Amino acid sequence: MFFTIPTILTWTRIVAIPLLVGVFYLPLPQEVRNLVATAMFVVFAWTDWLDGYLARKLKQTSAFGAFLDPVADKFLVCASVLVLVHLDRADVFVALIIIGREIAISALREWMAQIGASHSVAVHAIGKLKTTAQMLAIPFLLYDGKLFGLIDTHLWGTALIWIAAVLTIGSMVYYLKKALPEIRVRIK
Repeated sequence: MFFTIPTILTWTRIVAIPLLVGVFYLPLPQEVRNLVATAMFVVFAWTDWLDGYLARKLKQTSAFGAFLDPVADKFLVCASVLVLVHLDRADVFVALIIIGREIAISALREWMAQIGASHSVAVHAIGKLKTTAQMLAIPFLLYDGKLFGLIDTHLWGTALIWIAAVLTIGSMVYYLKKALPEIRVRIK
């Protein structure tokens, strides 16, 4: 189902990524750009939850939606992390870890699906923790200021993005270990 409400929400996340990046090229004060980009990211991240909820509620789940949703998530996270590196708010090493893992695990999942072993790389709690840390870190780093005059979002965002990087490595190791028996069988 190419044009259901949940799939349109997923497409919206993909189409909106250049808008999120483009905010930082507008002739606005930095604080305004930070606030707009943060609000956009939060709304886009929220649509990830909403499209899944609506797909189940409206019985509009589809193989295409199941494929497109994680692709949209990865695009959003990778684009945001690259913006943060460009703005000197995240370390390039963190970006390499996060983006490298997304590429590697996506390729692994595709291969496992082709050989009928996708169960070995099904989503696990460590992957969900990684995603949660990323989805908290990114808006904090996009905002890059004092939230409510109290919370240093740069400090918290930096800590969370490094926690996300560690969890990213941990989740990659977990998925590779789960897939290793299938890999060994196929390589022989």
